[in-house]
Amino acid sequence: MSALRFFTRALAGLAALTGIVSAVPVRHTKRQASGLSDLDILQFALTLEHLEAAFYRDGFARFPASDFEALGFNVDTIAGLVKVGETEATHVSQLMAAIAGQGVAPVPACTYEFGFTDAATMIATAKILEAVGVSAYLGAAPLITNPGILAAAASIVTVEARHQTLLRTVSGDQPIPQAFDVAISARQIFTLAAQFISSCPPEANLNIQAFPALVITNAGTVSAGSVLRLADQTSTTADGSAFCSFASGAGAPQFVAVSGGSCAVPSGLTGEVFVTLTTDGASGADDKVIAGPAVLVLS
Repeated sequence: MSALRFFTRALAGLAALTGIVSAVPVRHTKRQASGLSDLDILQFALTLEHLEAAFYRDGFARFPASDFEALGFNVDTIAGLVKVGETEATHVSQLMAAIAGQGVAPVPACTYEFGFTDAATMIATAKILEAVGVSAYLGAAPLITNPGILAAAASIVTVEARHQTLLRTVSGDQPIPQAFDVAISARQIFTLAAQFISSCPPEANLNIQAFPALVITNAGTVSAGSVLRLADQTSTTADGSAFCSFASGAGAPQFVAVSGGSCAVPSGLTGEVFVTLTTDGASGADDKVIAGPAVLVLS
């Protein structure tokens, strides 16, 4: 079965792929320099969608509508948030069908610990999760060789972006803080996802190693131009130097040298910003990363 016919049927309701021609079966698509094949990327996408679907399922099971009403949300807003969770669950079911249709077992869900204590922290975390989802799909896009798969992924990332805009709006933030979103590598995205994963069955192993966590002790109070304080980040280059890399839709990553366990946030940054600790003041590539990323919300 061609990838186009396969995705048109399996991802029905996510996008109309008519007119996209590809005769390369997913299972035969070559691996890229990243080590990820197109099917690997689908499994990675499913891993993230499992997490997002579980997040909304668990959150709405724990917090009643009255908790969201107490935040000032009306009935329509709450219904919209519930719809976000429903679409994440649909992404899961359709990706599972797509992968199984290739004769491969889809990765199962893991056990998660989201750590939300109230409806407000759930919304704050959801805003970051949706930003991570958008950047994950953008990071994977250049690695995909099959046009049908690329079109299917694009049909999901546009919905993830709608989720993010809704969550920024209901949080009182600028709905569209910048003209572009930023692509983040699979390993860095998995590092962010790993903080919510308690355990996984062996068959969920994607052979992606998370980086050490980057702990910012004042992340909730920083803004562009202020100073980040880093906790217990002792790994540096041979000459004792390290850099904070700030990646956002504002343009190329910006690098600031770490001094005394801290670094300054560059001015002009808005929205969600991905911060990594690197050994290089000019590259935020995976082979230069010491720890992270962490996500700053600058609005």
